[in-house]
Amino acid sequence: MAFTASAGASGGSFPDGTDIPAWFNDTSRIDIDTLGRKYVITSYGVKNDSTLLQTEAIQRVIDLAAAEGGGVIVVPEGTFLSGSLFFKQGTHLHICRGGVIKGVDAIKYYPLVKTRMEGQTLNYFAALINADGLNGFTITGPGTINGNGLRFWEEFWIRRKFNPDCTNLEALRPRLVYLSHCTNVQVQDVRLINSAFWTNHLYRCHHVKYIGCYIFAPTSGVKAPSSDAVDIDNCHDILISGCYMSVNDDAVVLKGGKGTFADKDPDNGPNYNVIVQDCTYGKVHGCLTLGSESLHNRNIVMRRCIFNDANRVLWLKMRPDTPQHYEYVSLETLSGRCGSFLVVRPWTQFYKPEQRDDMPMSVCNNISVSNVDATCDNFFDVGMSDKYRLTDFSFVNCNITDSANSFDKSVIENTRIKNLVINGKKQK
Repeated sequence: MAFTASAGASGGSFPDGTDIPAWFNDTSRIDIDTLGRKYVITSYGVKNDSTLLQTEAIQRVIDLAAAEGGGVIVVPEGTFLSGSLFFKQGTHLHICRGGVIKGVDAIKYYPLVKTRMEGQTLNYFAALINADGLNGFTITGPGTINGNGLRFWEEFWIRRKFNPDCTNLEALRPRLVYLSHCTNVQVQDVRLINSAFWTNHLYRCHHVKYIGCYIFAPTSGVKAPSSDAVDIDNCHDILISGCYMSVNDDAVVLKGGKGTFADKDPDNGPNYNVIVQDCTYGKVHGCLTLGSESLHNRNIVMRRCIFNDANRVLWLKMRPDTPQHYEYVSLETLSGRCGSFLVVRPWTQFYKPEQRDDMPMSVCNNISVSNVDATCDNFFDVGMSDKYRLTDFSFVNCNITDSANSFDKSVIENTRIKNLVINGKKQK
């Protein structure tokens, strides 16, 4: 799998030493007045009636804007109930303050399409908001995209109670936002809440920014299963900046494929040049998770973030049935309270090992943790396996309170520590 750095240095480097492109430094907001004509949906036959399903009426406005050369689909104040919407080249979505696109809570309004789910290309249900093959698409707030997931969550937990082996795909739930084969996308200042399934899913996209978004799904009461905040699947040059994430699963997740021969499937692929910065995490299973369906991830940065109640901060999920390579991952200038900080463990949920004589050894290498101030139940939750190799981790300038007090640099080859203080004691 080849990696090519983007052109144009901004100062600073990715973990592998290549320049961080200037594109990552620009977190300015898109001015919707520069995006063309505005199509306020209520001026084109869509009624301001929260009880009326209006998928077709809203789609007609999108289609009209595309036919007339593009423009901004404006959702005014009010709640508008819809099934799957499909944006086209030149169209954009703006949701005004008090405006809500609310997903209808019946799966029949989300058509079966060829799509990507859980590291596979298959027929599954379209998301509420869909964009495929678009260049320059934007979603802007400050309004809300509400997945209205309660009924889907309840049905999932009933299925799981009846059949503990019930998979996500069998539960028949739509995602909130799906971007595929898109470039130069910006999602800003929008509330993305209550998704029935994954909240945001990016597949084969590059140069995508999420800026100042609020991403939420409930973690108590009727919990929102698998409501990942942002799933990044075979993508590069992705920036997530200044967002709040609190969901009943992982926050930023790197996908890419799964299975014994996953590296031979042309639909699968790596993620590289991903930066998560200046974000705040509420309750999440993992702040930054590599896996569970992931092949090769390189130049992944999480910096200047605060976690308030994360189960884990960096979670490296190692599938025994999948060849994986996680390298050049950097966590820097982080603070907060968590269960486990670093987790490296085998991940065997729904895995299917096959015979492969040339099965590569999975590897995690060049993982760096620096300038961290954290209170943890378990700072170093690392397990060994004959299926993977861990090497060249570093822990620099960290002040850790650790209930487990289980740090053991001998577990990882070539571990480097400098000014690592755990429970007031400087580690050697």
